[in-house]
Amino acid sequence: MINERDLLALTPVPQEVDWWAPRHEQKLAEKAAMGKVDLVFLGDSITQAWEEEGADVWEKFYRPRNTLNLGFNGDKTENVLWRLEYGEVDNIQPKLLVLLVGTNNTGHRQDAPEQTALGIKTILQVLANKLPNTNILLLAIFPRSAKSTQKLRLLNDSVNALIQGYQDNERVFYLDINQHFLDDKGHLSRDIMSDFLHPNASQYAVWADAIEPYVDKLMTDVKRDDG
Repeated sequence: MINERDLLALTPVPQEVDWWAPRHEQKLAEKAAMGKVDLVFLGDSITQAWEEEGADVWEKFYRPRNTLNLGFNGDKTENVLWRLEYGEVDNIQPKLLVLLVGTNNTGHRQDAPEQTALGIKTILQVLANKLPNTNILLLAIFPRSAKSTQKLRLLNDSVNALIQGYQDNERVFYLDINQHFLDDKGHLSRDIMSDFLHPNASQYAVWADAIEPYVDKLMTDVKRDDG
């Protein structure tokens, strides 16, 4: 018998907070106003913070590339699924989409790794249908908690061990940059993430530098079905 809790990560729902729906509408309008979208970042608060802590880095690396930020604070996989269902990537053909999501499933609700991973897999399936000509760079969920032995770190690591198997190296490419945030003992310091979850402003340059070779290649090497 299927437990309803096991379906939460897969069932599209909006967040029930007052700013969330207006941000969704704002992003639909922003997308339409851009006209051409070549790069998309999709995720939760860590991605939304490109508009705040990472704003200077965004201007350097991503504004010139016609990039749309679809990060929403607090989003779990099911919230991302709702946003995709209600138009956030409709009528665009980006060359690349960077996906980072799952830490709110493991942190807020402490979903089993298999459920979080299945939520991410479902997102990838929706993206394959909506954006068949877009490369996807699937990032490992960033480390959280100070030590590698703590529960939430272990949950994220377990999810990452599953989602790396979703890459096909044709449309979906997996990348783990977590070593850039950790010391040689696997410790996460407050200098990197002051709350052991969200990268500090200085780390957005680290993030951008770490993925840049992949972003550059995957935006250049796009296989279009129409030739």
